[in-house]
Amino acid sequence: MNQQLLGVLFGLAAFTAWGFLPAYWKQMQAVSPLEILCHRILWSCIFLTVIISLQKRWGEVHSIVRAPVKLKGLILTGFLIGFNWFVYIWAVNTGRVVETSLGYYINPMINVLIGYLLLGEKFSRLQLIAVLFASAGVVYSLVAYGSLPMFALTLAISFALYGYFRKKSPVAPIPGLLVETFVLFVPALGYILFREIFVGSYFLDDLELTLWMVGAGVVTSLPLLWFAAAAKRLNLSTIGILQYLAPSIAFILGVFVYKEVFTIHTLITFGCIWIGVFLYIWEPIIKNRRV
Repeated sequence: MNQQLLGVLFGLAAFTAWGFLPAYWKQMQAVSPLEILCHRILWSCIFLTVIISLQKRWGEVHSIVRAPVKLKGLILTGFLIGFNWFVYIWAVNTGRVVETSLGYYINPMINVLIGYLLLGEKFSRLQLIAVLFASAGVVYSLVAYGSLPMFALTLAISFALYGYFRKKSPVAPIPGLLVETFVLFVPALGYILFREIFVGSYFLDDLELTLWMVGAGVVTSLPLLWFAAAAKRLNLSTIGILQYLAPSIAFILGVFVYKEVFTIHTLITFGCIWIGVFLYIWEPIIKNRRV
């Protein structure tokens, strides 16, 4: 199969899986977001350990652990991605799926701002206009509702910071994620055992919920494997366009499946963001055509 087509298929699989992730967390609404997060960390770590073993990549993991700078960087990114996961699960299971999609529409433009402020990168004209439209959407939300979309902004900023610090520690995605989950493994396991012994938990008491919790490791790690396979075969502009599939699916789930409130004010907020997204992806499309 053509490598470009294979890359697109892997990319579609990854971003489609991430788009439908809210539907997965909804199956565990009886479980607290913190407990879901801890099981996500625990079973992701176990699943990734199996993958690393099958791929015979323990040498890469050992080289990371032996490099203090890389290890410190992954400790920081581990806590950032853990925080991002917790906020996402919390938002989904409190009826904020639409707002999570807003966060991941905004995220690329937060990346542009971080590049400008921290990496000395320059705005292109279209990128600047895109950021201004996204900012207008956030400001309108503040004016219309009297409050900022905090779940959306927290998700966008935390994931952008995760990407920034991950970029500064150039390690492969799968070994890097394994080290990040190892960082969180002990506190996650400790909390799970605490609930089992002293508080009580659905884990092992409810078969269906137990299976959903164990599966959290697979739904966390498998799309990342697909994404890594896509990234090897596609240029960044194509990946950048495909990434909007995930928040689009989440948006459809929130509005049409979970019947979350979608007012004219929400439409105007999203309208500004969508215009910003269109302008953001338009530039790489034009550049590819010129090439």
